[in-house]
Amino acid sequence: MAKLRFKVVEEAFRKKPVEVVSPTLRPSEYFGKYVFTRDKMFKYLPRDVYMQLVDVIDNGAHLERSIADAVAKGIKQWAEENGVTHYTHWFQPLTEGTAEKHDAFIEHDGKGGMIEEFSGKLLMQQEPDASSFPSGGIRNTFEARGYSAWDPTSPVFIIDDTLCIPTIFISYTGEALDYKAPLLRALRAVGKAATEVSRYFYPEVKKVTCNLGWEQEYFLVDEGLFNARPDLMLTGRTLMGHDSAKNQQMDDHYFGIIPDRVQAFMKDLEIRALELSIPCKTRHNEVAPNQFELAPIYEETNLAVDHNMLLMSLMKRVARKHGFRVLLHEKPFAGINGSGKHCNWSLSTDSGILLHAPGKTPEDNLRFVVFIVETLMAVYRHNGLLKASIMSATNAHRLGANEAPPAIISSFLGKQLTELLQHIESSDKKHLFDMAGKQGMKLDIPQIPELLIDNTDRNRTSPFAFTGNRFEFRAVGSEANCASAMIALNTAVAEALTQFKQRVDALIAQGEDQTSAILDVVREDLKTCRPIHFDGNGYSDEWTKEAAKRGLDVERSCPLIFDRYLDADTIKMFESMGVMNAKELAARNEVKWETYTKKIQIEARVMGDLSMNHIIPIATQYQSQLALNVLNMYKIFSYDEADLLTARNKEIIREIAERTQRIEKGVEELVEARRVANRINTEREKAIAYHDTVEPIMEKIRYEIDKLELTVSDECWTLPKYRELLFI
Repeated sequence: MAKLRFKVVEEAFRKKPVEVVSPTLRPSEYFGKYVFTRDKMFKYLPRDVYMQLVDVIDNGAHLERSIADAVAKGIKQWAEENGVTHYTHWFQPLTEGTAEKHDAFIEHDGKGGMIEEFSGKLLMQQEPDASSFPSGGIRNTFEARGYSAWDPTSPVFIIDDTLCIPTIFISYTGEALDYKAPLLRALRAVGKAATEVSRYFYPEVKKVTCNLGWEQEYFLVDEGLFNARPDLMLTGRTLMGHDSAKNQQMDDHYFGIIPDRVQAFMKDLEIRALELSIPCKTRHNEVAPNQFELAPIYEETNLAVDHNMLLMSLMKRVARKHGFRVLLHEKPFAGINGSGKHCNWSLSTDSGILLHAPGKTPEDNLRFVVFIVETLMAVYRHNGLLKASIMSATNAHRLGANEAPPAIISSFLGKQLTELLQHIESSDKKHLFDMAGKQGMKLDIPQIPELLIDNTDRNRTSPFAFTGNRFEFRAVGSEANCASAMIALNTAVAEALTQFKQRVDALIAQGEDQTSAILDVVREDLKTCRPIHFDGNGYSDEWTKEAAKRGLDVERSCPLIFDRYLDADTIKMFESMGVMNAKELAARNEVKWETYTKKIQIEARVMGDLSMNHIIPIATQYQSQLALNVLNMYKIFSYDEADLLTARNKEIIREIAERTQRIEKGVEELVEARRVANRINTEREKAIAYHDTVEPIMEKIRYEIDKLELTVSDECWTLPKYRELLFI
């Protein structure tokens, strides 16, 4: 087995980049090639149908079934011209991935033959088996009916020979069983509330859109090495493995030259992504070895979420073509940075005004302050919920480790904005104010031009940081569906803006002028949300204590953090904003607890298997070699000489014996802890048991195994080591 490891490592280092044939066109010319974009709508649809569909997409008009057949006919013609033979409703169940069932464009023609057919009914609606997806008890095994329904705001696209139709997924009784349905409701709620508040400043505003720019971090591992690590294959992370002597401490990987094999993968991925209208903009090495990042141009949030889910699927397919495996787990390797999916969030009007950006007039800046403060109010009131929205068994390993933000939600604002808000809060004057945009910085180097400096610095330990004209939700995990965070954030902001307008309108009704009324409410909210503002070091122990004093949620247990979804304030918020009801929230929590348990359960089983079938046999084999060496030394040398010469080997033999004994005992404890936890009937209590009793045992076993890795001869060790996994 050890020889196999060396062979796999050697093959990995010898692999050459896969040649990628680039299109002869510029990216702008093949962008959206396999997407039913507006220009294709205009080409393949009757003009009146096109106008109605655009009205649905842009203005939220009701989608009439009467146009569905005409739309389906146009889509089918375009799809068949691109070699498509099947279609599927593409949706996002509560599994963190996507789902699809492919059906062919064929029906009986009544004459013993077949005809190609795709009707409006098939475009609009399909019936997946709802009992086979996580539902949290909404659907029982014997209650299979559920529906997927077309989302026309996200364009259909082609993957290979299949037409993919983005859809929502609901149960037979109407509850959402996916991420898209509540996301669309949350976006509608925040759009409506933000539009009404915007009209204080811009009466002509008709619509406010939520924008999202995600930054997808990921690791690449050679496929051969991946296949030689059962823990990576089955759990997505290394359950054991000692630090490499060199990892990220030199900071030489970050923004470094992209390795040739990786560059070929990135190029291939970007071509495929651009053809699917995913606007890839940025690529670079990340901090940890073999860690990279891809980021697109900002898009409307619903479309951005769909594109992120599609990209993660695409990454896995393209990576295998290049002899890689993509690791999206938030913490695949201990001791180095994990991977996040920073979500840059903002609101903008139909006239292009960024509501979280300072303006050029005092009135603009009053608007800016209002949206900043009400966002802070939302984050303060529901900081525990926002943490729950990004928490998972996998992201729990990352938060608070290395550069990831801590598991306490706070907001960094920067010196300039902080001083402005403090001035507003303490001032009694009914006046407006100025907020500078980017300032010039001149360097004492003649060849270097003046730099434009943003009105805020960056704080990499802040989970929710203001970055000049938007907020960056940095705590979201790399393999997560970012819809979860966007649902919670947008609903919370919708509630804050709705309540803000109600209070301002009440003061205006009492005779106060609009500007004074707005400032009065802003000052009151600034005092209320002050605890969420923190510009310091989020890693410090002092901050944990201070956050608790401020009333912020400092819970670290993943199963207990999920409780925030069932708080009375949370349920009231989601129901009042029309996003989810109590039944849907309770069901989602059941799914979260069950998913958490299953992930830890799988990890525990894999660790037990590797411990007993890989680690202990390897260690005892090496121990036997040392023991034979000791015996032979006593045959060659005198007793006293042999005693002296074999002292180190005897220490190692004893160390191996003690560590393997502790590993065996740990595995026994692990099996028993699982057995006890599995007898618990409620998903919440079972998840808590896995967190409190199973995970700590796994950490103890890992400690012993990692020490053995340093002790056992390298030529005996069968599992690829960190130095081999991370430096291809």
